[in-house]
Amino acid sequence: MALRPVEVPPTEPLAPDAASFARFHREVLPDRIAAGTGELAHDYLARRGTMAVRTPAGSWTYVPRDGSVTLIEGEGRADVVVALGMEGWLGLATDLDTAPGLLYTDRATVPVGDPMRFLSWEPGLRALFHGRPLFDPKDVDLRGADGSPLEVTRTFPAAGLEDEGEEAAQFLRAAGHLCVTGVFDEVEVAGMLADAAILADEAAPGDMTSWWGRDGDGTEVLTRVLRAASRPGLDALVDDPRVRRIVGLADEDLAPSVDDGPESIDRVTVLWKRPGLAEGLGDLPWHRDCGMGGHANRCPSTVLTICLNDGSAAAGQLRFLSGSHRGSYPFMDGMAAEAPEGVGLNLGPGDVTLHYSDVMHASLPPTSEDGPHRISVLVGFAPANRGHHLGERHYNDALLVNDDGQVDHLGQRLERERSSSTSERDPGRESG
Repeated sequence: MALRPVEVPPTEPLAPDAASFARFHREVLPDRIAAGTGELAHDYLARRGTMAVRTPAGSWTYVPRDGSVTLIEGEGRADVVVALGMEGWLGLATDLDTAPGLLYTDRATVPVGDPMRFLSWEPGLRALFHGRPLFDPKDVDLRGADGSPLEVTRTFPAAGLEDEGEEAAQFLRAAGHLCVTGVFDEVEVAGMLADAAILADEAAPGDMTSWWGRDGDGTEVLTRVLRAASRPGLDALVDDPRVRRIVGLADEDLAPSVDDGPESIDRVTVLWKRPGLAEGLGDLPWHRDCGMGGHANRCPSTVLTICLNDGSAAAGQLRFLSGSHRGSYPFMDGMAAEAPEGVGLNLGPGDVTLHYSDVMHASLPPTSEDGPHRISVLVGFAPANRGHHLGERHYNDALLVNDDGQVDHLGQRLERERSSSTSERDPGRESG
């Protein structure tokens, strides 16, 4: 499968106002549909009913039919209605906001229908609005520089990277991810683990610089620290020549995604995989790193991950959908029956992966209770001077909405809200 985007016609910039909302649906989007975005989105959306976008300026419904998508003013025919403010609508229309980011921050509500259908619609909306193709992991044909099928489990030894640099770059270009083994030695890894232990001791629920979850007994467990750059040894990774060499394999000119010094949040991150996690986001679903927003102004960007102990399935594996950075794919629980398997590697201490933020990836639960469980250091790189489009700290701050630092699983949160709403409408429901 060749992922071919549709080139959308140029248009004047949109604004968060009623005039732009009307122009988008009466002129801009019809022109894009005529250029082929409706046909691109149809097959995916045809299985997902109809959806309306409601704003203070009115409502429009998107109806997949006859091999394309029809626009109908109003929302009477919609299976699901998404209510947005004008800024939220503009962010969605310009690929700066996402369904998860809008729902996490309560800038979108779903007054009609199942909120999860809004999530499932997002790849189709990106095709319809922006001409981005749909990715199908069952129908992908990745090729190396010589035209032969790409061996997606291939790794590149650090010692041979100078000789194999062009092959590694081509692999990253095609797959969207890359593994380089033996980058850091045993002593360096031990130093990183020591820094990680100090960061874990310093972290506290609700400090706005860490993520937390709960195990099956309800005990709070740390899953991520965002202020790892406060440790000089970890902050130095940003400019480590080996890190920059690997990041330099990307075609784009990338700089540290956060470059404000060692006190910065998300400049360097440490994550811990935990077995038996019952709440929180220690186990990440199939997602893209721009899934909370910012694709249009921060991508292409990359994330470099350093494995500090064990990266196998037993330890909680990072898995990729090779080639998915060229298209869109729905967010999905990594353990769902319909979830793709993806590509995982049995990484060891000092091994490094680099992936494009757009590539779909998942962080699956450990299959072993005993451990060791994966500990990793993450460093992000993006085009220079590309901040949050609303001037906020970081797109992932959308996840830090609870005072106790617990990061909600979106599906569980929406289910709780739906149950609460139902109970309010029917106070006798719970007394049964």
